[in-house]
This record gives sequence, structure tokens and C-alpha cells, in this order.
Amino acid sequence: MVMVSRLTFLATTAALFGGALGEFAITNPSSNSWWVAGSQNVLTWNCKETTLQTFTALIANKDPKVLVAPMAFIGIINNFDCSKTITQDQANQAAGTGYTIQLANPLNSTEVYVTSEEFEIKPLGSAYPATMAPSGTGTSGNSTSSTGSSNSSAPANSNAASSSTPFSFGFAAIGAILGLVVA
Repeated sequence: MVMVSRLTFLATTAALFGGALGEFAITNPSSNSWWVAGSQNVLTWNCKETTLQTFTALIANKDPKVLVAPMAFIGIINNFDCSKTITQDQANQAAGTGYTIQLANPLNSTEVYVTSEEFEIKPLGSAYPATMAPSGTGTSGNSTSSTGSSNSSAPANSNAASSSTPFSFGFAAIGAILGLVVA
């Protein structure tokens, strides 16, 4: 009887946490929308798809020679901002491929809420993608400025998908709750 009630409790908890994340996703950068090294870039997420209030932004790379572990570059982001201009001082990574952005629990950065698609950081002076053109470049998005500025209200790439599911957060929460219930 106790085991059945625990399973019911866990299933309910997973559903609640899964609903808190909805279809939460990072929409920029993505596989079709890169960043430019040594420049301002834009981080966007679909803020209306989650009830999370705040999170930490981390940058990671699948190649441990580039980044050994995810590195936090913004400690606390308010979800209601929906986008953030990232300065070259906040995230100044070398040009390369295999990068991802993670939005995580500000108190425990190993509890990742969502991970972006893999994206590329292009060399300094590269053009921004047309959908995320820095301000002052016109509508073509073909900027050759080496220190382009970002338009935080630029449209997000609506084709971006999250490589993380709401269940990953739910399962982490279940593990934490199991520890509390069993103890």
C-alpha cells in the first residue's frame, strides 16, 4: 500500500514539474543561427512556455579541449526578459562548432532546465544570420562589422527545438523527492 501511494505521488509530481516547463526552448542560438566571436550576441528563449522565474545561463561544448565543463556566463536571468544581449565580456568563446547554451537552476547549475541546439561561433567579423541581424545593419542582416551590436528585440528563430525534454527536470525532481520521502 505504501509503495502504491509513493508511485502515485511520484507520477503526480512528474506531471506537475513537466507542466512547469511546457515546451520551454532556447530559440537563439540554434543550428541555423550562430553567434560571432568577440561581438555582442543575443540569447532568446520562449519565455511564455514556462513558469520558471529565473535561471542561470551556461555555455558548453562537446569537445573537452574547448570547454572542460559548462561555464556560467550570466548568474541570474529573469524569465520575463525573453532575451538577453550577451556582451563579448560575458561570453567570449573562441570561434568553433559544438557549442550549446544551457539554462539551469541558479542554485544548482547541474540541474539543467533546457539545452539549446548545437550552434557555431563564427570568427570575429563574420556576418550575423539574417534573422538575428545586429541593429544598424539594415534588413539584409549582412553585417561585416567586427564589433556588431545586437538588437535584443530581433525575431527569434521559430524553427529551433530544444534538445532537452520537460521530463529531465521532472526526473531530477522525483529523485530529490524520493530522497525526502524515503528519509
